[in-house]
Amino acid sequence: MKNGRRCPDSDADIGRETMTKIAFIGLGNMGGGMAANQARAGHAVAAFDLSPSALERAASVGCAPVGSVAEAVKDAEVVITMLPAGPHVLKVYSEQIVGAAPSSALLLDCSTIDVETARKVADLAKGAGYAFADAPVSGGTAAADAGTLAFMVGCDEVDFARVETALAPMSRIAIRAGDHGAGQAAKICNNMLLGISMLGTCEAIALAEKLGLDPERFFEIASKSSGQCWSVTSYYPWPGPVPTAPSNRDYQAGFAAAMMLKDLKLAQDAAAKSGASTPLGAQAEALYALFDGIGHGGRDFSAVLQLLRGRLSELDV
Repeated sequence: MKNGRRCPDSDADIGRETMTKIAFIGLGNMGGGMAANQARAGHAVAAFDLSPSALERAASVGCAPVGSVAEAVKDAEVVITMLPAGPHVLKVYSEQIVGAAPSSALLLDCSTIDVETARKVADLAKGAGYAFADAPVSGGTAAADAGTLAFMVGCDEVDFARVETALAPMSRIAIRAGDHGAGQAAKICNNMLLGISMLGTCEAIALAEKLGLDPERFFEIASKSSGQCWSVTSYYPWPGPVPTAPSNRDYQAGFAAAMMLKDLKLAQDAAAKSGASTPLGAQAEALYALFDGIGHGGRDFSAVLQLLRGRLSELDV
């Protein structure tokens, strides 16, 4: 016995005690890796997406593809959604999850959406007797595949331990930001900061190059001085210094510029509604909108360096 709970004494006991029935809705670039990590952790994952190829990939990593949201959630203990935008989240929860999943199920929305919609979904879920959390992520596709995402959680405090346990196979850390909607607020603010810092990093590299300073040597300096930030040390947009950065694979997206633009739009909408002053956020949105508008939204957001260098043609090779 441990803390009043019988300790498992065989592999079979471990499997019985830890396996959870999970419904995973939304198997895109992020959701696919997240669902795979739930399956690798030994959970029974019923997976649904509108894309047949996404369902095939889910099956190949141990998930059980199903034909509808209703089928996925019908006996789920945990429901996880990873959907494109607020209207999708509200529609799926209001029409296909609430009332179809057991009322004992924990509902987790990991999409990045506006705070207002997150709170509407929370009110809908709680009104029907469900525990709900908005739990958007940070880390990109590499972290989704590796199970090392950071989750920013908005939920009732009493539910957080259960939420943290459900997120564990996909995460390196989960932090309760506050009550419902706070997870989305944290994500929006964090990604606005990231978008701004990446542009600053790219501008500094472009200037260093013009001044005859080797961008790799600049990395050695900036990564160890007051210019140090995540965009420098973990995601440097010049090939070489950070081997895992998208700059070393022709800026194939770890986090697409179009997705950064989406998050910056959410931040600007939130700023307008709340009366916050975010002039740098507005400038960042404008620059990523330009980059997306000229056809490079599918590249990694760090590829904006090529725009600032006047080398966009290199992205078309």
